[in-house]
Amino acid sequence: MSFSISAWEIFNQSINDYHLKDNVDTPVNNPFQENSLEWLLYAKNWIDTVQWHLEDIIRDENIEPTEALKIKRRIDSSNQQRTDLVEFIDSWFLQKHNNVTPDSDAKINSETPAWAVDRLSILALKVYHMSLEASRESASEEHRNNCTAKLNVLLEQKKDLSEAIDQLLFDIENGKVKMKVYKQMKMYNDESLNPILYQNVKNGQTKI
Repeated sequence: MSFSISAWEIFNQSINDYHLKDNVDTPVNNPFQENSLEWLLYAKNWIDTVQWHLEDIIRDENIEPTEALKIKRRIDSSNQQRTDLVEFIDSWFLQKHNNVTPDSDAKINSETPAWAVDRLSILALKVYHMSLEASRESASEEHRNNCTAKLNVLLEQKKDLSEAIDQLLFDIENGKVKMKVYKQMKMYNDESLNPILYQNVKNGQTKI
């Protein structure tokens, strides 16, 4: 089984597990061995799935401003967790291919394996929810047809992205591509880099 097929199955397992209760406060119950690649992929998609639904909730026009702010803070935290986990997955791949000597003319890909996997995880969520819309009985036939057309495009994207990920990993394993990882260095959550946050800290204020 290719890596992309295995990852897609794990992502869908996470999505289906989440929707058993369909609640953003449901604790994650990762079924895989901790820190294994499978565990990391499941944890990654769980974060994406919860955030998907937080993004839905915050768009409710009737939401209370204080609640919206809490959710916005939660989404910010989720984004940081997502980035940290993607970088952890890249570290896993770096360790796996640590003994590979790249060819003298090896290329550098513009996207690391884990960030491509991040896109595949989000794509799994799009496919899941578009499938629901394409078969929703309460929707109009026109709506279902439009969603079916969009679903077909998403499935084509899944095929192409899966092939690209598997090819990238093959090229890294065979020295055709050298893997190089740069940390994202996000600044908005860092109290030492975000001027609003470090001014608050200086003034003795706490974040909401």
